[in-house]
Amino acid sequence: MGNKEEYQLRVEDIHLAFGGLQALDGVSTGIKKGEIFSIIGPNGAGKTCLLNCINHFYHPEKGKIIFEGQDITYLKPHRIASLGIARTFQNVELFAHMTVLDNIKLGGHINMKSGFISGGIYYGKTRNEEMAFRKHVEEDIIDLLEIEQIRKSIVHSLPYGLQKRVELARALAIKPKILLLDEPATGMNLEETEDIARFILDINEEWEVTIILIEHDMGVVMDISDRVCVLDFGIKIAEGAPEEIRHNEHVIKAYLGEEDLTYSRLGA
Repeated sequence: MGNKEEYQLRVEDIHLAFGGLQALDGVSTGIKKGEIFSIIGPNGAGKTCLLNCINHFYHPEKGKIIFEGQDITYLKPHRIASLGIARTFQNVELFAHMTVLDNIKLGGHINMKSGFISGGIYYGKTRNEEMAFRKHVEEDIIDLLEIEQIRKSIVHSLPYGLQKRVELARALAIKPKILLLDEPATGMNLEETEDIARFILDINEEWEVTIILIEHDMGVVMDISDRVCVLDFGIKIAEGAPEEIRHNEHVIKAYLGEEDLTYSRLGA
């Protein structure tokens, strides 16, 4: 897996089972600071399970997860978020009857540092903190994701593609060091998919946020990833640069069933 010191996040020998089903079977990998690291594999390969272990939605039966030298395996999800690991989901998880702006602001409250007394009377440090956060949301996040026109809209009134963008904005409100993206382009048309890929690149390059991406669109994965990890039936079968993965026989077989079929589903 390389030198442990070079990784911002390490997953070490993770095991996870549901009844008799082994969802993850000794998965180990490492993610370097500032890279876009994609996790791919057929349906049921264990991709989302791995993300759920990283932010402790699931508790692995064995193994460790190390973030910036700290063992976070047993931390609660809110503690992991406060360390700078944010998450989006396959299905949109927003407050449907609240506005876009209110949904985004909820994402950042975990980082508010002011105490109960100053918060209760809203002065000094609390007011300055709130104003700085509002500026970050309204001038940085909303501008980056190009959602100024819908900032006051009720979420349930928006098309699915924009709802996914709002969920991404809420994750950014945490000011993450690592962003876990679970199929951000699912259900989107070509134009929306191109937009979300561009936003991911901007977040990575301009904000220097490490990205861990699960995505079924192999065109997106191969175009924007620095490295790709491949799971199949809970086992890591390959890891490397996109070009290596595209031509890896084990990966082709896992996706297509026969090694001599075309590479088209792997983004060639």
